[in-house]
Amino acid sequence: MNPLPALTGAHLRTYHTIFQHPVSHNLGWHGVLALCRQLGQVEEEPNGNLRVTRNGHTLVLPPTRTKDVAETVELMKIRDFLERSENAVPGTTEPKSRWLVVINHHEARVFRSEDHGTRAERIRPDETDDAISHVHSFNGFSRGQEKPADNSFFGPVATALKAAGQILVFGGGTGSANQMDRFVAWMRRHRPELAWRIAGALTIDAHRLTDAQLLAKAREFYAPHRVPSASATP
Repeated sequence: MNPLPALTGAHLRTYHTIFQHPVSHNLGWHGVLALCRQLGQVEEEPNGNLRVTRNGHTLVLPPTRTKDVAETVELMKIRDFLERSENAVPGTTEPKSRWLVVINHHEARVFRSEDHGTRAERIRPDETDDAISHVHSFNGFSRGQEKPADNSFFGPVATALKAAGQILVFGGGTGSANQMDRFVAWMRRHRPELAWRIAGALTIDAHRLTDAQLLAKAREFYAPHRVPSASATP
């Protein structure tokens, strides 16, 4: 079994442990769940079970009561799911949902549809010494040279995009001030399984536009035979 190219570090070690022969008895649940979140989505059900979804496939895990995966049958269940879910269920290979991300140094606004009236989920940088957040305004920078730490900001944005089909990114600025370019580059390096869904990245004057105007531009982009009004970033 060849590991996925998107896996590195602890995720890759966990992957190798799952497929190790003979079966490993030192496979931690924490690593398994972290791997599942990297490759797909993990949701807790009301009964405490964890539902893992990936490429249209589902794995249900009982609440963990031990530090390690104690039963061989549980490990084989995880192994089988990872093998099966490498290929999407028929009908799910071309996700149709079209999302929009509007990002700057203050926040990312994630629209789960380009339809008129869609409301955005707002994600802001962590307020730490390494990830400075200016949440009071979308329009300007009180300390424009300070940038949020990429992982602390972009990681939660990527997590919010896991269910997206196509992703359109709007941003502004030039050079190091262009948070959109930084985000797209980060996605390609750290979330390649999501980066391929990015349909385009457009530099626009987003802070001068209302949500309705941003969504209209997204619909223009996604429309067949579109003629974009902004220059696309390759």
